[in-house]
Amino acid sequence: MKRLKSLLIAAMLIIGASQAVSAQAKVAHIDVQALMSAMPEMKTAKAQLEKLTQSYDSEYSTMVEEYRNKIKKYDQEAATVTDAVNETRSKEVQDLQQRIQLYQQNASKELQQKQEDIVKPIMEKSIAAIKKVAKAKGYQYVLDSTVGSGVLVADGPDLMADVKKELGF
Repeated sequence: MKRLKSLLIAAMLIIGASQAVSAQAKVAHIDVQALMSAMPEMKTAKAQLEKLTQSYDSEYSTMVEEYRNKIKKYDQEAATVTDAVNETRSKEVQDLQQRIQLYQQNASKELQQKQEDIVKPIMEKSIAAIKKVAKAKGYQYVLDSTVGSGVLVADGPDLMADVKKELGF
């Protein structure tokens, strides 16, 4: 009778342990930042953003050069012109300085918006591929192992190769 009780308890423990193991979620990880950096679309996006940045930088440099030249010219001629002309020139320089600052702010905003517009579809594509691979492999959770994302140990399966294959590169 004691032996039957011991066997029954052992069987219940084994069944409980096997249920606990099967109830554990399957977890994998992937470095999303590295994945996106490796995508051909991201390389094209970076090139577009660099070209746009160079365009803004060129225009900004032209405006700053114009500003410096006017200040230099006005400083040289300040003693030989009337106070009214100097006051007009001072206002002109201030207006130009404000235009430069406004241009810099607008360019920064436009560049940031363009970056978001370009990167968003790439991010959506990579997330869709990660979801597809995770579902095919039976993972309930996929952690982002990008440095600084909060994952301290990423010792489990890495989905990078499978997701790259899914994306075709």
